[in-house]
Amino acid sequence: MSNENTSCLKGVGLTKIFGSGKKSVLAVDHVDFDFKNGEVISIVGESGSGKTTLSKMLLGLTSVTEGKIYFQGKERDISTRAKQKEYWKGIQAIFQDPFSSYNIFTKVDGVLLDCLKMRGKGNLPREEKYQLMKEACRFVNLEFDELTNKYPFELSGGQMQRLMIARVFLLKPQILLADEPTSMIDACSRSTILDMLMKLRDETNMTIIFITHDIGLAYYISDSVYIMEHGIFVEHGTSDDMLMHPKVPYTKRLISDVPKIYEAWDLDSITV
Repeated sequence: MSNENTSCLKGVGLTKIFGSGKKSVLAVDHVDFDFKNGEVISIVGESGSGKTTLSKMLLGLTSVTEGKIYFQGKERDISTRAKQKEYWKGIQAIFQDPFSSYNIFTKVDGVLLDCLKMRGKGNLPREEKYQLMKEACRFVNLEFDELTNKYPFELSGGQMQRLMIARVFLLKPQILLADEPTSMIDACSRSTILDMLMKLRDETNMTIIFITHDIGLAYYISDSVYIMEHGIFVEHGTSDDMLMHPKVPYTKRLISDVPKIYEAWDLDSITV
């Protein structure tokens, strides 16, 4: 865990309302948080809890109805396209579905070259760019020479997720938001992806925010855990506090849903 204790992303009274009048839906309800540099945070909640809406607000993909976001100590300003691009140099995302995260008409080479351009390295000699892309692929146990001229859809789900981490390796953002990044891949690939993300955090002091429904995963990877229900953070604390000393019934239920190897399975509840 990092020794840094500087705020990198802060929310004050963040609120999101979809629609208006009687048809309005309060998706995120005046949440406050203060994430630190180098910290690993998990926002845990069931489907419909508001966690994905919050993540899109943090990324600047969904507008904020009320409240403020502060990035590296300054109020976020993404009022123009240029300011959005500058903000996205500092905060990047890995999403649940790798298949929908790529432009199907852009080859792997183009995906990685775009990252170099975003980092201001688009004018480097061809050989230097090639070496940087090879290094990024090696970091995630991929061989660039085997991927070149391929389209992302020609890769497996696990390979696509690793390619997304290679993008992050090239971009080196201060914050990575990972929205259920391992839910669509097998257990072996899931462990590998998590190990790669934690290695990246250790090497760059990057803050990682996991959006997940899995409180067991949150306990395993996180410094801090925020529990979200009906658009509100109902409690938060260290991962040990949340698992060992939960205060609210919702958190206790999330914990009770985690399978435990020392408990017998209730096979009577399974219908065929």
